[in-house]
Formats: sequence, structure tokens, C-alpha cells
Amino acid sequence: MKITNELLQSYARLIVRSGANVQPGQPVLLMIAVEQAEFAAMLTEECYKAGAKKVDIDWMSDTISRLHFQYADQETLAEVREWEEAKARQMTVDYPCRIFIESEDPDAMAGIAPDKLSAVHQCRSRVLKPYRDAIDGKHQWCIAALPAEKWAKKCFPEETAEKAMEKLWDAVLKTVRIDGVSDPVAAWQAHTDFISQKAAWLNAQGFTQLRYKSANGTDFHVELIPDAHWEGAKTVNARNGVDYIPNMPTEEIFTSPLAGSCGGTLVATKPLSWNSQLIENFSITFENGRAVSCKAEKGQALLEKMLSMDECSNMLGEVALVPKESPVNRCGFLFYSTLFDENACCHVALGAGFKEVLPDGDSLTTAEAQARGINDSIIHVDFMVGSEDLSIDGIRPDGSSAPIFRAGTWA
Repeated sequence: MKITNELLQSYARLIVRSGANVQPGQPVLLMIAVEQAEFAAMLTEECYKAGAKKVDIDWMSDTISRLHFQYADQETLAEVREWEEAKARQMTVDYPCRIFIESEDPDAMAGIAPDKLSAVHQCRSRVLKPYRDAIDGKHQWCIAALPAEKWAKKCFPEETAEKAMEKLWDAVLKTVRIDGVSDPVAAWQAHTDFISQKAAWLNAQGFTQLRYKSANGTDFHVELIPDAHWEGAKTVNARNGVDYIPNMPTEEIFTSPLAGSCGGTLVATKPLSWNSQLIENFSITFENGRAVSCKAEKGQALLEKMLSMDECSNMLGEVALVPKESPVNRCGFLFYSTLFDENACCHVALGAGFKEVLPDGDSLTTAEAQARGINDSIIHVDFMVGSEDLSIDGIRPDGSSAPIFRAGTWA
């Protein structure tokens, strides 16, 4: 498909109107790579057409970020300067509608010491996390993607740059339901309605436990929080009641399990890209809710580092259901992007959970949500466990069960 200005404008409109759902009078914060300046202008104009009060842009650059880690010392990079903290604090006043456009090179930090990357992330997160927590559930946001040459070549290394970009664009447009669709907004409405129906069914069952089984070695059970609900596709800004779609694409229905209450082994079915490195052919075994061992054919040390990022990074914060016929899965390749790869099949996430899955979650402090069973951590890392033969059963309070997934899709 030829990428025309008309097509790009349609995509920008979808992100602003259906994704972030920018409202009149709202400030907007756009985070985008400097190389995508043309698309940034389209998004900015669409935001203003939607009534945005002011659009601010945080420009990003893989090249500059890598140079920082290559030349600046760890202590300097880990410091959160006064103006940075003031900027984060201002978001708790403005509650800007945030749009993040992903297009980074998956190998941007390849060769940078993993310990340095992790240490900087840990230090900065300790300072900035309270501000992120303060706006959680109180503003709209949307993450979408725009192909870039280095990303495309990572996905299709055997192709020329031009052909790789063509293939990545084709995949992105299919997964965000623009390709061959006359009305993308209507297509997304139908998609979100379907996901809402599935979430409603799960909520009506009142499951208190999930049991996973697959021939690859997955044999796992996880307890659910009794009053937590399943969500998918659309969510609601608690401050103004406006719904929005946080991720484009999105295929998942998710909830946060009861922290510290799971056991068994989960075998990953796709590689995990983290800090510009791959963890491949790995499994994690849990006891009493925490990861007690892990095995990886590639990236063992990195996986162990992830599990020890903080006190709760070895517990689960999310379980998500995605059928194997997902458009992302049908693309047949690894995107090296969590935004896409987590929407290929069922997954779980290590680290932070979502307090908004609780009935009164948006009014809870992080500590209060933690007391109710929501895990809290500086990381949230998804890894895929969906397979062709995955079975998932839901267990009700009375001990009765119902099939949720069979052969990797909805039962």
C-alpha cells in the first residue's frame, strides 16, 4: 500500500479522536521521535481541531539517548534534576492528554551495559513514579506506532530498507484496522464492542482463579482479586468520564491478579525484547506468588536482573487473554515492540498492576491498592505465554470451573 498524506492524516485523526479522544480545552503532551516531525505536525493539527488547549511536544532521539549512556557517567544519568521533577509535578496539575508515538530502533541500546541501564532506570523511577501514580486513571493517553527504517530492518533484516518499510507499514496498518477499511473509526467501534462483550462475560462468571496448561511445559495457576474486574480496549478517564483507547493496536482483555498468589511454571512462547536485548526460550517458575527460578537459552542474566529490579518485580501485575487469531499474531513475525507483541497471544506481566481494575481503584493511593492485592513495582514487563494448544480454565468460588480458552482461543 502506498503511504500517502491522506492515509497518514486518517491515521493521525484515528489516534487523536478514537485513541486519545482529545476533548475541547484539554492540554496535550505529544512524545515522538525527531525523525517523525511531519507526522508530529499532523497530530498537532488534529489535536487542535479536536479542541486542544495547547499541544506540547517532547522530542525523542535514539541516537542522542545512546550517546548519553555511552559517554555520561551513571550517577549523572540517574539524577532527576529540579526542572525535570517540576515538569512531572506540573502534570499532576494539568493532567495532560498524552500521546506517545513509538518508532524507536529496537537495537538502540545494544552494547550498552545492562547494569548501567537498569541502575539508571531504578534511580529515576524512584523519584518520578509518585508523579506518574498521581495522574494514573485521571487523564487520557494513547500509544501508537509509526514505522521507521531501523525498526523495519530489525523486523525484516533480509530485505532492502525500502521493502522492509513497506512490509512494516503493511503490518501496522492491518493491526490498527486502517488497511482496506473505509471508516477506521467505525471499525474500531465494532472491535472495542466485541472486546467489551468478552470482558462482560468474564466479569459475570466471578472467577477467583485461572489455571493454564500447555504441552510446552506451562502448568500454572493464579488467584484473582475477588472484586477486581476484567477490562479491554477502552477505558475511562475517572476525572471527566471520557473513554479512550490506551493502545493501538489492542486485542487483550486483562486484569490484575492477587499479588503473591500464584504457582507453577509459565513457558514463554515468544522472545522478549528488553533494554535492546533479547531473552529467548525462557520459562519462569513461581512459588507462593513469587518467581523462584528461571531458565533462558539466551539472556539468562538479563532475566534474573529483571526479576530483581525491586522487591515486587518478581510478582505478577497482569494476566491478559488474547486469541491466537489476533491480527498481530497473523502477521507472523516478532515486532520487537511490546505494543505489538503483547497483542499477539495470551501474556502475563511482571511488576506493577493496575489499580483501576478495582471498583474504587481511581480513588486509591498506591499503598491502598497494594493492600487490596495490586502489585506495585518500578517495572511492568509483558511476556507471551499463548500457544496453539493453550487451555485456560476459570475456577469459581464454589469450586466449579468453566473453559475460557481451548487450543489457544476462546472456548
